[in-house]
Amino acid sequence: MKNIIFIDACMRAGSRTKRIAARIIEELSGRYCIETIRLGEADYPVVDNRILEERNNGTVPKAHAELAGRIAAADRIVIAAPFWDMSFPSALKVFFENMSLFGITFDSNDKECYGLCKAEKVMYITTRGMDISTGDPLEQATPYIMALSHLWGWGELTVISAQNMDYSSPEEIEERISKAIGEGLEACKEF
Repeated sequence: MKNIIFIDACMRAGSRTKRIAARIIEELSGRYCIETIRLGEADYPVVDNRILEERNNGTVPKAHAELAGRIAAADRIVIAAPFWDMSFPSALKVFFENMSLFGITFDSNDKECYGLCKAEKVMYITTRGMDISTGDPLEQATPYIMALSHLWGWGELTVISAQNMDYSSPEEIEERISKAIGEGLEACKEF
């Protein structure tokens, strides 16, 4: 059975993003083995000068190298992260920095970097409190994930989103969540 790495960057209990992701992951679990990484329960360090020096000397925590290897080997990637401060929670950026390991998720031929990951498809699931669409210059999460996909060698990105969640009635919020779940389930058919 093929595998999915599910990166859960939903920090709050009752997360609207997680509600959407849960239904999509449930659907995908019929065809894929799912490994979930819950960033709300993790404590990845900020990649600072000390860590960079350790990496330059060939020292990487074994657990980080193993997880980065599983990410590189995954058939598909699913990321669930709410829209925070015009992007996504900082825990997700810190996680990506810890997993961005030379020789594991990417490499270089001394002229350019290239990805070592085999995931042909990535799904990014998000909810945005403001009325900001994917592709809007104010939305910086999707461009970052696309850039990381280029570095790591990930393939096609599908974005499932619900927006204007903080300025809507409870009924409108539920409609938007249901619509996003429907879009996600439809995307699962080709994922």
